Amino acid sequence: MISKESKNVSRVRRHARVRAKISGTAACPRLCVYRSNKNIEAQLIDDVKRVTLVASSSMSLGLENGSNIEAAAKVGADLANKAKSKKIKKVVFDRSGYIYHGRVKALAEAAREAGLEF
Repeated sequence: MISKESKNVSRVRRHARVRAKISGTAACPRLCVYRSNKNIEAQLIDDVKRVTLVASSSMSLGLENGSNIEAAAKVGADLANKAKSKKIKKVVFDRSGYIYHGRVKALAEAAREAGLEF
């Protein structure tokens, strides 16, 4: 009997493969995205020190609907502005096993437009 993996189990496996190759440093932190059904979150992480440098989410911004593309774009722009204030310009993008489409893409493009390089 073949068991069918859930979408999230498959995503976690993809994320583990990507994380084996990607690492963030203080000079070039990792921009990690987490997407749930109701919200979207993003963090800049220094994997060497195991510290979150900057974080933003649709919950912290107090958005009414955190599960749409507009909310993701606002989170990406907010994260980039916070990163600029900490003098972070270059990052490594970690899509956490999600498809680069929709909310994840909107967050990434908004962060790029606000000044982050990746």
